[in-house]
Amino acid sequence: MPNDIKDISKVDSTSYPYTFEQNVTIPLKSSTGVVRCNVYRPKSQEQDRFPVIMTYGPYGKDIPYSDFHPKSFSEVNAEHKSEHSAWETPDPKYWTSQGYAVVRVDERGLGQSPGVLDTMSRGTSEAFFDAIEWAAEQPWASGKVGLLGISYYAGSQWRVAALRPKGLAAIIPWEGMSDYYRDRCRHGGILSDSFIKFWWNRQVITNQYGRPGRSSSNWGPDTIEGDLPEEERQKLRNDQNIDNAQNQFRDQPYYASKEYDLGNIEVPLLSVANWGGILLHLRGNVEGWTHAGSKVKYLRFITGRHDLPFYYKEEVEIQRSFLDAFLKGEDTAGWSVPGKLPPVDMVLRKGDVGFNDAEAEKAYPRRTESSWPIARTEYTKYYLTPERELTTTLPKTADASKISYEALGTLDKPQTVQFVTAPVQKETEVTGHIVAHLNVSVTPYIGGTLPSDIDLFLTLRHVSAKGKEVFYTGTAGDPVPLCKGWLRVSMRNVNKSHYKHRSYLPYRDYFSTDKLPVLPGEVYPIDVEIWPTNVVLEQGAKLILEISSGDTQGSGIFTHMGESDRTKEKLSGLNHIHFGRTFENYVTLPIIPTN
Repeated sequence: MPNDIKDISKVDSTSYPYTFEQNVTIPLKSSTGVVRCNVYRPKSQEQDRFPVIMTYGPYGKDIPYSDFHPKSFSEVNAEHKSEHSAWETPDPKYWTSQGYAVVRVDERGLGQSPGVLDTMSRGTSEAFFDAIEWAAEQPWASGKVGLLGISYYAGSQWRVAALRPKGLAAIIPWEGMSDYYRDRCRHGGILSDSFIKFWWNRQVITNQYGRPGRSSSNWGPDTIEGDLPEEERQKLRNDQNIDNAQNQFRDQPYYASKEYDLGNIEVPLLSVANWGGILLHLRGNVEGWTHAGSKVKYLRFITGRHDLPFYYKEEVEIQRSFLDAFLKGEDTAGWSVPGKLPPVDMVLRKGDVGFNDAEAEKAYPRRTESSWPIARTEYTKYYLTPERELTTTLPKTADASKISYEALGTLDKPQTVQFVTAPVQKETEVTGHIVAHLNVSVTPYIGGTLPSDIDLFLTLRHVSAKGKEVFYTGTAGDPVPLCKGWLRVSMRNVNKSHYKHRSYLPYRDYFSTDKLPVLPGEVYPIDVEIWPTNVVLEQGAKLILEISSGDTQGSGIFTHMGESDRTKEKLSGLNHIHFGRTFENYVTLPIIPTN
């Protein structure tokens, strides 16, 4: 058993250009126990007080970035490298030089924070709430706290900001999902398990409080109060792999406990979305910004890998300027003046610059907008035809027909159907939300099991005028298409009366009471949400709508391979797309007219 919890903090004000306090204990008010943090603050006189930048997460406040992800660290902007750099968090050396204190907190049950490991839970958000209020009250703090971080350190910001802790003054969720169910765990109701498994095994459980051998494997220091046996550590963690596999619906306690109201967020907000984050964060940054209650809020789109742009010089200047405005009262840009700055700032993916090439992507132009979706959007239907075309003209055939494909596919052998536009006659911009309307059915194989559901996987692809598919930079630097969408047909019910329902983005509750039968041979008209995207097509370019029974190119590690979720007994058979006078199939694209 570990020793009793005690004060183990230490201060070093001589070894670094900032004062470093390690393992400072934060008492929790919302529950029993403590969490521990590192504090990095400018060297100063006793009376000096500083605004605080805080992160709270699972990856280890003491694990050096250079150990956590050596290749990524080698590519980080040199101005943001230091001995205390950590994965996906602000670098203390830089930010203390700008007059900020940096507080990095080990999430409960991880690193040096004792307790139950329960990532992304209600209890996690409440402990984060306590940490923010604690920081705001410290003698070295000005009383204002800002949140800044990537991915997990962004997703946690939405939830804690909705709790409105005292002292919280601004947030910058940088590529961070805001909807646990829809953005991360169950795309269209389908379990997205592969990334969660990878993430949990590599980045979370390896840092559990009490885990032995962390120091010897260069994964941060061992737990100061001693190791815990595996049997005890199992009792002190809730495994996301198990919990997500065992729960399917938003009204089950597991998912319901993670719900919150984005409208409760009041602090100034800068949401940074990456066009390439087509399987995890992009949707959440857009929807988080859309529904946040903040009177002052901005939406910024970027490209590039998820780990590096956060440290680009020009992006750091945006972060610093925004935080200076709301944490220091130094607003030279006009962030705090409603209407002075355009609320939407986007990069336009124009041309084929390759992927995972930061220098090449600098060729993309930027443009500001007064709204999202863009007010002048022309939502245009592209009809699917039995000839596998996409056309803006409604097919005139009255004959019933269908296109069929096998209902189960894998990444290695996907079963796909593609529909292609004619070459565009002039430069055409597609920016915004997309929805596909399809008429689908399933039939069993002779002698096979009786299917009871249909899983649909949709992808939008860009083919240049030269006939080459254009790929973009995905989350991990991999080549990705424009965007993807998913739907489990038994979860097709749309709540049109919900205030979040829009014609271009159907709203689904994903409640257990929404589950509907899928009978063999019955044709179901369904609407599939496809995540937002941006592309500027050159004259002669084409778009491809790909419909598949499984994950296809561009999915990377974000695949849907759940053994108990996508079973042969439930899905095996032939899927069909139906055509004819009764069945219109189309994808509605957000076309931005040229000025």
